[in-house]
Amino acid sequence: MTICFLNGNYLDIEDAKISVLDRGFIFGDSVYEVMSSQDGGIFGLNDHLDRLEKNLFEVMIPSPMSRDGWREVFAKLISIHEKVDLSFYIQVSRGSAPRSHSFPRDVKPTVFVMCQPYVRDDEFRLVACITLDDNRWGRCDIKTTSLLPNLMLKNVAIGKGAYEAILVRDGYVTEGASSNIFIVKDRQVLTPSTDHNTILPGVTRKLICDVVRSIGVVCSEREVRRDELLSADEIWLTSSTANIVAVNMLDQISVGNDSRYPLGRRIHKAFRDYKVNNLLSF
Repeated sequence: MTICFLNGNYLDIEDAKISVLDRGFIFGDSVYEVMSSQDGGIFGLNDHLDRLEKNLFEVMIPSPMSRDGWREVFAKLISIHEKVDLSFYIQVSRGSAPRSHSFPRDVKPTVFVMCQPYVRDDEFRLVACITLDDNRWGRCDIKTTSLLPNLMLKNVAIGKGAYEAILVRDGYVTEGASSNIFIVKDRQVLTPSTDHNTILPGVTRKLICDVVRSIGVVCSEREVRRDELLSADEIWLTSSTANIVAVNMLDQISVGNDSRYPLGRRIHKAFRDYKVNNLLSF
């Protein structure tokens, strides 16, 4: 049995229902977060809640509960599922109202939290990727559920036997269809800047930057040219569920120096240790 939270109630997920007029269903008028727990604690909770609150503000959905309220929900779900490692999906929509492009007034947001077992993968994985043109909308910094462009790009990559699509716009790398991007060149780490709203400011991305700098390696957040990506010594993908994954083939060409990834392996281990030491327990 999988128990979820929906609008104040804890239900078997099979019994959870929303109106067909919910604006998250009709318009994708909603934002979401994904995070994980292990050993009864959640990693990066405050960073995820910071981003959730920012995204709600950006799309003008009123915040449905306090920080303590969110913590109570997560603690309850962790307890119900007997503290197994979990992946949490949180979605807040504007709520249910007659279909109209104008935002309705006096509508209560729909709040949904579900979880599923999260299998920790402590291996340093190497994957193949392709590059594709980034044809998504201009506010990719908002973690909205309107993900059809990302899904289409991701599935083009899957159809070509690749793990991920690394996206390029006007000659500059933005991000993956479902991940952030880092490259290593001349022993320095580069990741596309969040300055122009063209990438999602990933929580794992932010914390990886902190870990890289903590071991004395330069980590620069700036525009990354496509030619820099193609000539990189290492390429990493990061996300809240996959952590760090390394790219050893890009557009059917080997990346870097025989895929040994000395810095990537070092950061992978350092980040794994960082997570263990920075869990918010309940």
